[in-house]
Amino acid sequence: MANATATDSNATQQPPAAPSANDKAPGNRRKRKLWLFILLALVVLGGLGVWAWYTLYGRWSESTDDAYVNGNVVEITPLTTGTVISIGADDGDLVHEGQPLVQFDPNDSQIDLQNAQANLAKAVRQVRGLYSNVDGMKAQVAARKAEVQRAQDNYGRRKNLASDGAISQEELSHAHDDLISAQSALSNTQQQLATSTALVDATQVSNHPDVRAAAAQLRQAYLAHARTTLIAPVTGYVAKRTVQLGQRIEPGTATMAVIPLDQLWIDANFKETQLRHMRIGQPVDITSDLYGDEVKYSGTIDSLGAGTGSAFALLPAQNATGNWIKIVQRVPVRVHINPAQLREHPLRIGLSTVVDVNLHDQSGPVLAQQPPQQASFTTNVYDKQLGEADAMIAQLIHDNSAAPGTTATR
Repeated sequence: MANATATDSNATQQPPAAPSANDKAPGNRRKRKLWLFILLALVVLGGLGVWAWYTLYGRWSESTDDAYVNGNVVEITPLTTGTVISIGADDGDLVHEGQPLVQFDPNDSQIDLQNAQANLAKAVRQVRGLYSNVDGMKAQVAARKAEVQRAQDNYGRRKNLASDGAISQEELSHAHDDLISAQSALSNTQQQLATSTALVDATQVSNHPDVRAAAAQLRQAYLAHARTTLIAPVTGYVAKRTVQLGQRIEPGTATMAVIPLDQLWIDANFKETQLRHMRIGQPVDITSDLYGDEVKYSGTIDSLGAGTGSAFALLPAQNATGNWIKIVQRVPVRVHINPAQLREHPLRIGLSTVVDVNLHDQSGPVLAQQPPQQASFTTNVYDKQLGEADAMIAQLIHDNSAAPGTTATR
């Protein structure tokens, strides 16, 4: 009995046996199923997220980084030949509309202008002489008519006296000859009056053909003199200055360019497969490499190109060959930039940008439906030159049309 009791106490003090591999298998299988379920749920959620992104945003958005800033590059080219004596602006300078940029030697054009002024003054005075000739011829016609009347009365009296035998036939013949001579002189004077009248008929001094021809020559000389100074057609920044002091410039030679940085746009080159849902007027989000993602611009599609870039290349691709590889073409799309944002964060021509087009609005046309109603870019800076020429012409005509003994007032 004692041995049995000791054996039982030793049995109770021994540690429990470790679980076998068969006992661990059910727990591992449950953990593995749990992780597989979690992974499946993540895959399903990821698929649902991708589907939701594509449905709500992806298929309604097209983006490209093949997009660059573009704008108007106003070339400054002369219309006359001249030698450069002054350069008023350099690369990067801000110039305002009408500001002088390049000055040519004005001496030759100044002489031509003075000759044209003298020619106009001479023409005005000659035309005044034509009007005076008409008045003089009218007076001569009146005098000739009086002579004809006097000769006719004299002939009538002598004819009556000759019928009574009071005077000889020879004296009557002389009276008849005087009448014929007076009538011929009257006819000749009337012809001269008609000729003089034809030179000034239905005209005034200011619109007489001779005066108008001289005025046109003066206007041309004035413009040639004014064009010795190249002025800025628009307000902007100077770029590409190539002109040098003392250089002899021919008409059409590029001297510099003025770029108005407030009139820029984006030329975005989209793949042809991205244009299916693209329409004019759709909103565009723009970021530039210059400012990064911190600055975002808003814009709209202004137009879609009428051809691919390769179609208008200097050397278009010739695909009618045996070895041919299809390449996805790109079409330029012009994007208008918000002017207020452009003023706040200026851009430069040629900078790289990224554009993202929102395709939700499908109401716009694919191509423009109407021609432009007004010019997109104009300048009236040259109208002032012609106005100054007209003012000079009017003053010269007024000064040389004054009556003798009076002073023309300005």
